[in-house]
This record gives sequence, structure tokens and C-alpha cells, in this order.
Amino acid sequence: MFEGGTLVCAFANWPGHIQPQEVDEVIHVVDIYPTLTALADASTAKCKPLDGLNVWESIARGEPSPRDEFFYNIEPFRAAMRQGDWKLIWRTTLPSSVDLYNLAEDPYEQNNLAATEPELVASMQRRINEAANDAQKPLFFADQFKVVMRNMNGEPVLPYENGFGEAEQFTSEH
Repeated sequence: MFEGGTLVCAFANWPGHIQPQEVDEVIHVVDIYPTLTALADASTAKCKPLDGLNVWESIARGEPSPRDEFFYNIEPFRAAMRQGDWKLIWRTTLPSSVDLYNLAEDPYEQNNLAATEPELVASMQRRINEAANDAQKPLFFADQFKVVMRNMNGEPVLPYENGFGEAEQFTSEH
């Protein structure tokens, strides 16, 4: 959930449509579909609500991204999000902890400002809870994976066979 594992480069090439330039804007993979749909002059009106945004002006002309927030991850035991230049990492398992970074001033996430910005931390935690309550379970594979139980971190524990026809518990440590 730290920038070293989530911040990546990308490139786009379309002569006559994209100016040669470097763009430093927040864009997420979910933005690709609405961007391509807009370029094709197609409508998403009959689609379910999309998380993505049309970021064509950011890609083609270097305009500021319309994306003002970004969720790195939301799980029962941890979450991370970005609002503007601020990034919150929230671990809810004991001992719980919160990290808050200003990525414009601290791109390597070395200076945790959570203690000095409690109102911002609380606001971002409320937003994470709103997004978690609004989230839908995935539609694909839902009927193929039956969760037997959850471990102490809230991760699903799935059954699997050990090669002798005996069911064992599979966890992320297995």
C-alpha cells in the first residue's frame, strides 16, 4: 500500500492526438474504460455506476486529473486512500495504527503526520467507511469459491485437498 508498490509509469502513443509530454497525474486502471468509451463517443448510461473517470484530457494534454481521490485498498483489517496530495494508511488489527503522508512534500512516505492532522485523519477514515459500505461483492467467481471461515485478519480461509483426498485449510501462509 506504499507508493513503491503502487506508483507505476505508463505510456500512451497516438500520433496527432497525444502530445509528446510527461504527465504526472493520478490515473487508475478503472479510468481506462470510461476514457475509451468517451473517445468512441459511446454512452455508459445503461451501465451500472462506474468507479472510473474519463481522463483523456490528462493523458492527451496534461490537464489536471479529474480524479481527486483514490482507494489503494479496502479490507476489514486495513485500508489506504489518497485525497489530493494526502495519503492515509489505516491498519485496524491490534495494535491498530494510522499513517498520514503529504505525498507532494514526502513522496517516500517517511514523515507520518497522523498525530498533527487528526481532523484530516478522521475525515479520510469516514470516507473509507463510506466507500466500504457502498462496495459491492464481485460478480465473477462468486459461486465458485466458498469461504469456510475467516482468519483473525478477516481474510478468507478456503478448503483444498492435500493430495490424499483430505481437506485441509488453505490460508495466505500456506
